[in-house]
Amino acid sequence: MRRTIHFVSLGCPKNRVDSEVMLGVAERAGFRHVTEPGDASVIVVNTCGFIDAAKEESINTILDLSRQKSEGRCEKLVVTGCLSQRHPDELAREIPEIDHLLGSSDMLKLERVLEGGAERILVGDPASWLVQATDPRRVSTRGRSAFLKLAEGCNRSCSFCVIPSLRGKQRSRPADDIVREAETLAAAGVVELNLVSQDTVAWGRDTPGAPSLAALVERIAEVPGLRWVRLFYLYPEKLGDDLVTLIAEHPRVVPYVDMPLQHAADGMLRRMRRGHGGKRLYELVERLRKRIPGLTFRTAFIVGHPGETDAEFEELLAFVRFAEFERVGVFRYSDEESARSFALEGKVPKGVAGARARRLMSLQRGISRRKNRALVGTELEVLVEGPSEESELVMAGRHAGQAPEIDGSVYLSGGPVQPGDLCRARVTSASDYDLVAEVLENERLPLGRRTRATPALLHRASDGRRVLRTVG
Repeated sequence: MRRTIHFVSLGCPKNRVDSEVMLGVAERAGFRHVTEPGDASVIVVNTCGFIDAAKEESINTILDLSRQKSEGRCEKLVVTGCLSQRHPDELAREIPEIDHLLGSSDMLKLERVLEGGAERILVGDPASWLVQATDPRRVSTRGRSAFLKLAEGCNRSCSFCVIPSLRGKQRSRPADDIVREAETLAAAGVVELNLVSQDTVAWGRDTPGAPSLAALVERIAEVPGLRWVRLFYLYPEKLGDDLVTLIAEHPRVVPYVDMPLQHAADGMLRRMRRGHGGKRLYELVERLRKRIPGLTFRTAFIVGHPGETDAEFEELLAFVRFAEFERVGVFRYSDEESARSFALEGKVPKGVAGARARRLMSLQRGISRRKNRALVGTELEVLVEGPSEESELVMAGRHAGQAPEIDGSVYLSGGPVQPGDLCRARVTSASDYDLVAEVLENERLPLGRRTRATPALLHRASDGRRVLRTVG
């Protein structure tokens, strides 16, 4: 039991990839992954430090798991990621139970920690690392799905965002290295790849020749064994026709666009330093709806940003009514000291921001319910993820318009299915975010050769923490 390790991964899918690399590092060092913190000699918490709510979740998780130093077998508590990148000295001072602190680009330094003798604070330059296909990695998403990171960092200067200070400037991975990792994942049995970075549309702009994102995505989609390829974190600025055409026409690039728009009122977009006005967003929605049949459009908005007036919030509501997005995430503004918006006047009271968030989500819930009900009676291809969180007797999956972990699910009845299967199913009922469907035909895909990228399962503990649970 002295060489066992437990991981908790908080925050975004990009953080997830980092956690999977660290899991690969630990396995290479001879550590066995365990799902219960009480069984681990080493516990790793990969934190998020983007906004107040994420920081609070990270700190509460660290404090909760620090009890394993006295109640369990834990000999080392390691904290990594954006929160420790941002506040290493404060964490070291305020939580003495932490044995080691790594930053947002120090994933490979975990090996030094596991070997013993490493210094307590190993937080380096956030721009010092970029994941490579040769890095060890163990996938942790359900249903033979994986995230693939295209780049790190960001060159934008949005007023509310601290990511450039936490992750550094934009650093694009070489296309050949990305495709090589896609091939490795597909050979291990992955059938769905979700392409992520902080600013996916900007991939390649920081490298000689400014290679085409559309050409890269097409190369990935042609990798044998892959069935679904999905893009995340696109931006409205310079969304090229070649990429739109690829999403619309390629049989393995799903018609799904994830594009955080943040607001729709001209004044707010200007204060947010988004680089465009609301008119462009209306034109963009019309363009994508017209060009991409069966489009699923996911976006995110921030309410309560300094200076947001009642009239500007009403403009946002009008835009959502017009666009009828399939998926919307709503965030209340977080006043971060290192963000440009911290110095702006016109701070919106938290109660007002909360009321606006609830009103926007209520509007979106009605749109989502109506769109889901329109699917009743239709047939969909569903990727089976595994038993539902509500009951192990019910299998759950996703159709192409549902991204892993952030969108709804399809709950399946009828024929036998296994995690990783693709099946045809007829939708029999719908709720605000989820569907129920009857299995019509099941396609059991052959598993690829077993590698260190062998699929694993994400396990949500009883207290809601997201921990990694490996299988195979």
